[in-house]
Amino acid sequence: MSGLGWILWLIVGGLAGLISGKLMRGEGFGLFGNIIVGVVGGWFGGWILPVDPHSGSFFGSLITAIIGAVILQWIVSLVTRNR
Repeated sequence: MSGLGWILWLIVGGLAGLISGKLMRGEGFGLFGNIIVGVVGGWFGGWILPVDPHSGSFFGSLITAIIGAVILQWIVSLVTRNR
């Protein structure tokens, strides 16, 4: 992946984390926590919902990352709620 690819991946993940934090109705982890969850969730979303990497769709990648981040935040909230 090129340098620009990494930057775009971080931007998409960051946006996904911020949006998923709003969607989870207060279940967020703060600004930086949501960005980290978004980046990891983007990878997770790409793993469970593979998108054609050659399509170049920013919005397709963003939707996939949001879905992954929401699922990841839900799982993390289940684990931390029991503590």
